[in-house]
Amino acid sequence: MDFIDYYKALGIAKTATPDEIKKAYRKLARKYHPDVNPDDKEAERKFKEINEANEVLSNPENRAKYDKYGKDWKHGEEYERQQQQHRKSQGRSGQGQGFSGGGYSQSDFSDYFESMFGGGGSGYKQGGRSVKFKGQDLNAELHLNLRDVYKDFPQVLDVNGNKIRLTIAAGIENGQTIKIPGKGGQGVNGGPNGDLYIKIHLENTTEFHRMGNNLHKNVELDLYTAMLGGELVTDTFDGKVKLKIAPETQNGDKVRLKGKGFPVYKKKGEFGDLILTYSISLPKNLTEKERELFKELKNLR
Repeated sequence: MDFIDYYKALGIAKTATPDEIKKAYRKLARKYHPDVNPDDKEAERKFKEINEANEVLSNPENRAKYDKYGKDWKHGEEYERQQQQHRKSQGRSGQGQGFSGGGYSQSDFSDYFESMFGGGGSGYKQGGRSVKFKGQDLNAELHLNLRDVYKDFPQVLDVNGNKIRLTIAAGIENGQTIKIPGKGGQGVNGGPNGDLYIKIHLENTTEFHRMGNNLHKNVELDLYTAMLGGELVTDTFDGKVKLKIAPETQNGDKVRLKGKGFPVYKKKGEFGDLILTYSISLPKNLTEKERELFKELKNLR
């Protein structure tokens, strides 16, 4: 079983400070980000690896466990507790049976736990029963466009060679995390699989600004329509609408279109509103005749 060296993955020393870990991660994340390396499987693998490394090493408690137990840090403390209970039940002092981490190189950790937790042998047992451990939780990121999640969005993810089909519900928020039970690392000694956590990153390339379930958009009006009133056709997120412009509409005036916003997450048929803000566009390159008319208007007022 290969040992994943998180320090090596980030290109840092074991004595690295939290700031050094953060800087190394950000540098590599920019280099291997999927948006920078589309359809590059090796870059995708590296991106997942450095994310995993950062999640462990940026957490002081998890880093301490990783330094002691290596790849199997999630099971290390549980193993020691089981060993202590086993010694007590056997009336032994624990000499020669415990595991302190001393005398083992990093490359030994995975093989050691592999044999103790059932990777290749009968596994660790207590009282004749194999000790079961939940598999490791996995974390992944999914980058989508805002338009993708205006409707339910089916996806097929490749996680460690396994195809996982899921549907991203319409209206999901940027930064929201989805939990998929049982799709993480394989359990040990018949224990349950870990879970998969997918963090959603939404890129907005539209003219709309999203705030919760509401959408905001600026609508440009010419001076004459703003002053005299009229009609205007503008885009919503899913089509066009005709607006009736009231006379003497002011710059910055707003109008709310009910139900024309973004879908409410996991509530079918419910939508937020679209708030339009009018921006008055003043005419340029006036002719002499137009200037005279504006002067006349000024005098009238």
